[in-house]
Amino acid sequence: DAALRARKLRSNLRQLTLSAAGGCPGAGADPLESPDTPQLVLPATIGDIEVLNLGNNGLEEVPDGLGSALGSLRVLVLRRNRFGRLPSAVAELGHHLTELDVSHNRLTALGAEVVSALRELRKLNLSHNQLPALPAQLGALAHLEELDVSFNRLAHLPDSLSCLYRLRTLDVDHNQLTAFPRQLLQLAVLEELDVSSNRLRSLPEDISALRALKILWLSGAELGTLPSGFCELASLESLMLDNNGLQALPAQFSSLQRLKMLNLSSNLFEEFPAALLPLAGLEELYLSRNQLTSVPSLISGLGRLLTLWLDNNRIRYLPDSIVELTGLEELVLQGNQIAVLPDNFGQLSHVGLWKIKDNPLIQPPYEVCMKGIPYIAAYQKELAHSQPAVQPRLKLLLMGHKGAGKTLLRHCLTEERVEGSQGGGDKDQSYPPSPAPGSKGIEVTSWTADASRGLRFIVYDLAGDESYEVIQPFFLSPGALYVLVVNLATYEPRRFPTAVGSFLHRVGARVPHAVVCIVGTHADLCGERELEEKCLDIHRQIALQEKHDAEGLSRLAQVVDEALARDFELRSASPHAAYYGVSDKNLRRRKAHFQYLLNHRLQILSPVLPVSCRDPRQLQRLRDKLLSVAEHREIFPNLHRVLPRSWQVLEELHFQPPQAQRLWLSWWDSARLGLQAGLTEDRLQSALSYLHESGKLLYFEDSPALKEHVFHNLTRLIDILNVFFQRDASLLLHKLLLGTSGEGEGESSPVMALPTPSQDLLPATQLHHYVEGFLLHGLLPAHVIRLLLKPHVQAQQDLQLLLELLEKMGLCYCLNKPKGKPLNGSTAWYKFPCYVQNEVPHAEAWINGTNLSGQSFVAEQLQIEYCFPFTFPPGLFARYSVQINSHVVHRSDGKFQIFAYRGKVPVVVSYRPAKGVLQPDTLSIASHASLPNIWTAWQAITPLVEELNVLLQEWPGLHYTVHILCSKCLKRGSPNPHAFPGKWREEVLL
Repeated sequence: DAALRARKLRSNLRQLTLSAAGGCPGAGADPLESPDTPQLVLPATIGDIEVLNLGNNGLEEVPDGLGSALGSLRVLVLRRNRFGRLPSAVAELGHHLTELDVSHNRLTALGAEVVSALRELRKLNLSHNQLPALPAQLGALAHLEELDVSFNRLAHLPDSLSCLYRLRTLDVDHNQLTAFPRQLLQLAVLEELDVSSNRLRSLPEDISALRALKILWLSGAELGTLPSGFCELASLESLMLDNNGLQALPAQFSSLQRLKMLNLSSNLFEEFPAALLPLAGLEELYLSRNQLTSVPSLISGLGRLLTLWLDNNRIRYLPDSIVELTGLEELVLQGNQIAVLPDNFGQLSHVGLWKIKDNPLIQPPYEVCMKGIPYIAAYQKELAHSQPAVQPRLKLLLMGHKGAGKTLLRHCLTEERVEGSQGGGDKDQSYPPSPAPGSKGIEVTSWTADASRGLRFIVYDLAGDESYEVIQPFFLSPGALYVLVVNLATYEPRRFPTAVGSFLHRVGARVPHAVVCIVGTHADLCGERELEEKCLDIHRQIALQEKHDAEGLSRLAQVVDEALARDFELRSASPHAAYYGVSDKNLRRRKAHFQYLLNHRLQILSPVLPVSCRDPRQLQRLRDKLLSVAEHREIFPNLHRVLPRSWQVLEELHFQPPQAQRLWLSWWDSARLGLQAGLTEDRLQSALSYLHESGKLLYFEDSPALKEHVFHNLTRLIDILNVFFQRDASLLLHKLLLGTSGEGEGESSPVMALPTPSQDLLPATQLHHYVEGFLLHGLLPAHVIRLLLKPHVQAQQDLQLLLELLEKMGLCYCLNKPKGKPLNGSTAWYKFPCYVQNEVPHAEAWINGTNLSGQSFVAEQLQIEYCFPFTFPPGLFARYSVQINSHVVHRSDGKFQIFAYRGKVPVVVSYRPAKGVLQPDTLSIASHASLPNIWTAWQAITPLVEELNVLLQEWPGLHYTVHILCSKCLKRGSPNPHAFPGKWREEVLL
């Protein structure tokens, strides 16, 4: 607002902005090299200039006679220089200067004579300096209306400040005041006051003297109570009281009837302050990070409320009357204990900002709530049309290395009889029967663990082979029970990082606060003492890893705290300072993220459970353990989620013959099933959306190519994924030979073999060539993919939809399809980046028709680097390679590097795995251009950065840092170039 007012005031003034010779005001400056003292060069005719901006020049002095030369000057900007005192030339301007900005300098004193000369001054900005005191002469500036002395070292204010009778705005936040300055009580026309981040501890009773006050900032002032006189500030419109120790408000607080915005976040309120309820004009209310347990029904009286933040409290339920706040635009409820939302919640249709995660939601389920208010409205409308159905169902994922015993353990748990062991529970007939133990690939099984209670597990057996790492993350989701399987017979303490630690890091990064149970298999092959020692070692090393990670995050959070405690100017003084140039706002965001990671550590159930599949008692003990964990209300509070009966019926219909055997259904096929379930067409989308979010089927409503189709047969889709990620040359060749012969895969295949087109009749040598190309370079033509997927593919449309789906998932891309154009009969080639084995990108001109041989360049000017100190998301580089394909041309891929162009600008994407425990994995995005045209490099890499950030949002528990590498270090070939914080880029762009 102040900037806007200043802009309006200056709109008709003659203005001049100057840069000093030798200075470094722009993006071309190199902060690593300290320049000599810049020399100011002024034009010959400046006498009629009214606004002079000398900011960002590194000045320590200004030329003598400057004041006499600027006879018409009214506004002088000297911010972001190196002044230790106010230049004497400023005194020469005193008789006509009305605005002076000397913020972000190194002022330790002002100079009494200079201040006395500024008798016409109306606005003075001295913020972000090192002032220990203000001169008494400041009180003689009778025309002063705005004064900013924030971010200094003031322990007190001069008594003369009470003489500034025209002062309307005063900012003294982030100083060293230990009491509220009583001098301010004399400022009868003061409208805006900021005394935040000072240790005031209390306010004077006669603060009521500030009757004109409209905006008051008291954030972080260590206040425990408010005096009754505070409630006489009848003109208050905005009040910031966050980050204090308030437990209650005075009863007379309700007399502040003009209040529109109130921030009470980060206090100690255990009950919703009743004094707020009569404030009918309140528009914004922030009560985040308190200890509230309920919200009163009378909150509906706040009819003008637009913003309501109640996150990170202990609220168990919301009153029905909250739906009467129909004007709400922001509603933040995350981090509470809310299980059920009130009926008619869809009336809050104007809510745009909506946060609800980290609540034990069962009605509606979280998968509905996360989509937004319209989906909640559809759910509640559907619930009113049909009977509610409680579905106690839990996703159970078996993880672990190849050979850990996951598949045999799954069979022992879920089947009546398995060779050499007994199982328990009923097999659900809506899923196909499981293959024999030891089968390869990812498999899914439905297991009704307790028929009397209707509890059902959907068991995912995640393949342990490394080739499946690119698709495993798709199956890691919130609200699941993770079982990490360890082969105790082969386990050794030195293998902990790969057998246990890496899996825990992966789950924690993808699903913060996930529930993990460690199961040790092959217990019968270990002696009693050996078994005990190995279980204890796993338990001990898990504790050490968790402690190490938590301490590391705490240290990082402490560095952020230390950076916040320093003045922004000090952080910006040296590029070697922690968080150089990063704003307080972005630092607070980073601190909040660290706190989130610390508060959402994995819930690892102990101790390690040793199991032998030959021992029915141990298997039963494991079943009982899994059941008790699943039904524990505090561990899985949303297990008993409530669904409309029609949604449940729709799901069941998708898995019944004849559609159960089909690979996909059209929208209209699903609509017909919806009618059988009692769903009209307009109510179908919300049901499909829930089934997609909960992992029952795939429905991409945001994809133009896929939104008309529903992929309901996840078992067959997983079988198709297994085809591509087994990395077995003999098996791939066998499938291709079966495909060319027109044979199916056996009597168990649910789909009849397709007629074999003439293009599919390929000799074995050529098929062998394709397999080699696939395993080395990730390349396959569409007609060979069709052969691989027999008998899953029934028609050409099946193949096209599958390839679109694989592209959507980030697993492959079409190499030679012109953007937005058909192929006109030529063969479509698809690239699977996870299969690329060559270390250095090579030419692919034989497909693209372009010659990239020998093309390479060195990124000298611009390189953004992402560092991953704890874990690098598996498959991230391969998926990222697919996501950027629509942004680049003439690309050439290596295993860990991509060369490409954005228009005519070259870009390089590189992944560097960690070489040791102390080194992080890094992923960098680079480009180059001549210095005058550096923005072309920025424009080239910005879409690539945005695509990577979108992928990283899928890993909310992941810690990573973003840096801009120093261009001069890169030119010199430095092995450790200096890294600037990535947020600096955003602030420079702004």
